[in-house]
Amino acid sequence: RRCRRCEKLSGRMMRFAAAFSLVRASQGLLGRRGLAMAAANPLARFKTSQGNFDVELFMDKLPITASNFADLSKKGYYDGLTFHRVIRGFMCQFGCPYSKDPTSPRAGTGGPEAGSSYTLPDGSSITRDGSGNIPDELVGEFSNEVGTISMANTGMPNSGGSQIFINTKHNYFLDYFDNSTPSKHPVFGKVVDGMDVVQAIEAVKTNSRDKPVKPVVVETIEIIESE
Repeated sequence: RRCRRCEKLSGRMMRFAAAFSLVRASQGLLGRRGLAMAAANPLARFKTSQGNFDVELFMDKLPITASNFADLSKKGYYDGLTFHRVIRGFMCQFGCPYSKDPTSPRAGTGGPEAGSSYTLPDGSSITRDGSGNIPDELVGEFSNEVGTISMANTGMPNSGGSQIFINTKHNYFLDYFDNSTPSKHPVFGKVVDGMDVVQAIEAVKTNSRDKPVKPVVVETIEIIESE
């Protein structure tokens, strides 16, 4: 009888172990799915006169900001624009429509068309305000670390439009959740390939106004959607 009891106990333990293994396997699958979902964000491929680099857009966390950038890219808004402000050990700024003329004194002051609109992943629509700006999206505590891209603004609320910058240093004081300064610049993407190209852009010779002496042109930005 004791042998039969041992057999029953052993059988129960084996069934429990099998069930536990199944749960662990399911958890592992969910973990992989979570990573796959994160990796499913679209890529923005910058094709520049210095070479190409790819940026993952955090569409899953900042859909308003990332969709704004993707919409402008798809419409060719950024084609032919130049990096109008490059500061070594700080950042590289881009996205002003006036920068198509690298000598324009208005480079750094422009933005999208007032009242234009774009669609979010959930199908809803955002209309840019009378200055072409979008609502601040101060969510997802992504710090302004090296290689991240962030929204440029005037320092006033809801003043971001088309201009972005790529951090070449950990500029934590630009984080909206850092209270050491009033600056609030939400990070909405990160360079995932071609950081050497960004570093080459950062290293170009600039004039007293931080403009590259030889213009760095963004020929186009291709948005590569996840499959």
